[in-house]
Amino acid sequence: MPTDYEERRDRLARARLYLVCDRRPADFLRASLAGGVDLLQLRDKSATDDEQCAAAETFRSCCDEAGALFLLNDRPDLAVACGADGVHVGQDDMAPAEARAVVGPQRLVGRSTHSPAQIDAATDVDYIAVGPVHATPTKPGRPAVGLEPVRHAAAHARGPWFAIGGLDPDNVGEAIAAGARRVVVVRAITEAADPQAAARALRGALDAAWEEVGVGPA
Repeated sequence: MPTDYEERRDRLARARLYLVCDRRPADFLRASLAGGVDLLQLRDKSATDDEQCAAAETFRSCCDEAGALFLLNDRPDLAVACGADGVHVGQDDMAPAEARAVVGPQRLVGRSTHSPAQIDAATDVDYIAVGPVHATPTKPGRPAVGLEPVRHAAAHARGPWFAIGGLDPDNVGEAIAAGARRVVVVRAITEAADPQAAARALRGALDAAWEEVGVGPA
C-alpha cells in the first residue's frame, strides 16, 4: 500500500493546472476543477485563521470530489489543522525544512522561485513554482522574470515545477514553448466570466504539450 505521501507525490507528478485563489464559493471551485484544475491552493492574506479554516472545509470537500490536491499558502500550522495535502511557501516565508517539520513527512511542501539560482537550490521541496513570467497584481512589487528561468527549470529542475505569473489562455503557449508543462494561474480563472471554460482552455493547451512528448491526458 502506498503511503499518503507517496500517493500525494504521484498525484502531484500528474498535475498540470494549479489554481491559486482566495476564499471562493463551492460552485466556483467545482467549475474550475471540472474544467481541468487538479491542484488548488487557498491563498487569502486578508482572512483570519478561523476564516481560512472555514474556507478550507469547502476547498477540501471540492478537491476530494474531483480527486484534486488541496494546499494552503504560507501557513504549515493551518495546513495541518485544515487537513490540507500540503503547504506552499515563498522565498520570504518559513524555510522549507521548517515547514516540513510542522506539516510532517506525509504532506507536500512547495516553494516559489524567481531565478536559476533559486531553482537549483530547491532540493528539499516536492515542487517549485517558477516566475513570475509576467508582472501580476497578485504579487505587487515583484518584477517579471520572463521566460529564461522557465527554460532553466525545463533543463535543470529535479522534480515537478510550474510556470507562474500572468499566464492565461492567450499567452500560455509562450511558456509551453519555453519548456513548461505545468502552470499556476490566478486571474485567468478567478476573473473569467466562465471559470470552467477558462480552465478547459488552459488544460487543453497543456495536455497538447504533454502529448507532443508522448504523454497522454492525465
